[in-house]
Amino acid sequence: MINLKNPNLYNNRQISWLHFNTRVLNQAQDESLPLFERLKFLAIYGTNLDEFYMIRVAGLKKLFSAGIIVSGADKLTPLQQLREIRHYLHEEQLVVEECMNDILKKLELEGISVKSYTEVNAHDKEQLNKFFKENIYPIITPIAIDATHPFPHLNNLSFGLIVKLSDNDDVSIERFGIIRIPRVVTRFIELEHGTYVLVEGLVAEHIEDLFPGYTLIKYASFRVTRNADLEIEEEEADDFMEILEEGLKLRRKGAMVRLEIGSRGDEEIINFFNHHTNVYKDDIYKFRTFINLSSLWQIVGNKNFAHLLPPPFMPRTLPPLDSGENIFTTLEKQDILLVHPYESFEPVVNFIQNASKDPDVVSIKMTLYRSGTNSPIVQALISASESGKQVTVMVELKARFDEENNLIWAKALEKSGAHVIYGITGFKVHAKAALVTRKTNGKLKQYAHLATGNYNPATSKVYTDLSYMTSKDEITNDLTRFFHFLTGFSKKGTLNELYMAPTQIKPKILSLIQKETQMGEEGRIIAKVNSLVDEDVIRALYKASQAGVKIDLIVRGVCCLKPNVKEVSENIRVISIIGKYLEHSRAFYFKNDETQIYISSADWMPRNLIRRVELLTAIKDEVSKEKILQILKLQCADNTLSHELQSDGSYSKIQREDTKALNNHKFLEDFVNRISKATKKESPTEVALLASKLFIEE
Repeated sequence: MINLKNPNLYNNRQISWLHFNTRVLNQAQDESLPLFERLKFLAIYGTNLDEFYMIRVAGLKKLFSAGIIVSGADKLTPLQQLREIRHYLHEEQLVVEECMNDILKKLELEGISVKSYTEVNAHDKEQLNKFFKENIYPIITPIAIDATHPFPHLNNLSFGLIVKLSDNDDVSIERFGIIRIPRVVTRFIELEHGTYVLVEGLVAEHIEDLFPGYTLIKYASFRVTRNADLEIEEEEADDFMEILEEGLKLRRKGAMVRLEIGSRGDEEIINFFNHHTNVYKDDIYKFRTFINLSSLWQIVGNKNFAHLLPPPFMPRTLPPLDSGENIFTTLEKQDILLVHPYESFEPVVNFIQNASKDPDVVSIKMTLYRSGTNSPIVQALISASESGKQVTVMVELKARFDEENNLIWAKALEKSGAHVIYGITGFKVHAKAALVTRKTNGKLKQYAHLATGNYNPATSKVYTDLSYMTSKDEITNDLTRFFHFLTGFSKKGTLNELYMAPTQIKPKILSLIQKETQMGEEGRIIAKVNSLVDEDVIRALYKASQAGVKIDLIVRGVCCLKPNVKEVSENIRVISIIGKYLEHSRAFYFKNDETQIYISSADWMPRNLIRRVELLTAIKDEVSKEKILQILKLQCADNTLSHELQSDGSYSKIQREDTKALNNHKFLEDFVNRISKATKKESPTEVALLASKLFIEE
């Protein structure tokens, strides 16, 4: 009997995440992609790494400094994980720098260049000096460091210069200082002809304006990362915070966890800075290129060079939602399954907007996790409330990066008369659901929207997600109970057609896997999630594989399961899809289950399954089921954007060999465009026939 708790059967969560970010970096290295698309992936890589250090590395440091030895199924201690992370990232830094240099060289051929102040001509220098005087000098902060001027507190992701100066009256007197560059100053100063100048070089040129009576000896740019204790930036911090809140008293709260130094930084400058900040030596990263990869978004956003991005895709509204018929009338006839971003998110927005204006609608209930700025959905809810409709909104104030937005919207909703719930103690509400109640012919009729993604029209254009809309009583009745649980008191509430975390989803998933396990070689599972971490789920999948069940897992990010291990997971294949769109939907196929198809807001992680309020939806509508199954099969067949997980934790890009290239993102764009064109000239029957041709055989 093989011990399925053996640590060797599990990938470490942090290292698995690093492999995910490497796959993002691989996209930046892909010479077949447009240059701005490559630059975009480099910016994503940097943004991801910032959050990883703020939360995951900072969390491990907290545990280590407090003397707590906790670990996942792989049994690596915090110190062991930190050592592996640092080694991995220092080696990868060389790859990042080579990738950046390659992209920048190719951009120069397109008329875009990134230069230092000293590399531009006299006319450009004059323009830059004027820009400094008018836009930077009034807001920049020069700080002397000496016995009477203590080292300042630097906020998370602070950027600036470390300078060494000599006194003009006595050159033997040398001093150090810091210049903090506020975030409102752009990382690059853009000149008229596609030239970007690094802001640190411009600031360095004006040191004597900032420190009168002193001459610059040398300088280096710096950027600091602080731990998450002061600023909870990442929803994945939940597991660390739970451990640390159980009576743990932390030392060195808010300590710096990473220091990035620009190419001019020498040992003296680094030692001076670190004498005051005490960043561990292996958490100091010196770059041969410029620091702060996330700032590359500024260049990617240049509309004058949009041709360096992939051709834009316009999401389509397909039948039956393109007819102009009242959406409630449509939902009384049939269920609707939308695949974003290929199918437009507008019908979801219209669902709420129509409800807000419809005189027969009496109430609207929904959850809001990330709604974004200028949300048309929230505006519709406010209008509905002001017009006298009963509006109930669960606004999750702990949603990362959207805390401020959500607080503003929550206050506006309350002011309009809506009933607002500000979260549930001890849990994040991550479920995505809306329920409209309408009075027709003297009776109440309800309409539901259940989704894998947020009510955010902006992200719906770049995230792949699923929207399910229905008026089936068994679903809407359950959703009514769900909202009653959110607004009232309930310790033992369960749903019948829907499944709710923290009490129902995990047992349901385990029972579905167990049913396939009992079928042996007749069993079949396809599961698509963002992350797979939960040990119980992984062990259940191992047992299913041992029984002969064929399992395909589409896991974008972290995957702690090891496939292709002899006598354990030989029947499990794991792929990760990284491409134009961020894979975000969660969908599952269990061949021998009566329902077979499910969608969910929850990943297969402890935080989602036991520490959040989530929903799992059984899809019983045959057309919607078939649509989801074909999407899953299509992604399993992708041989362009897919990377396959190996038993050692590494990933290999899937090789096409003699097979035809299949990019599932491009395939679905083309497919939806064909249907959209067909609706203008073909009969509904012919359109339905075309839609059926998506089918991908295993």
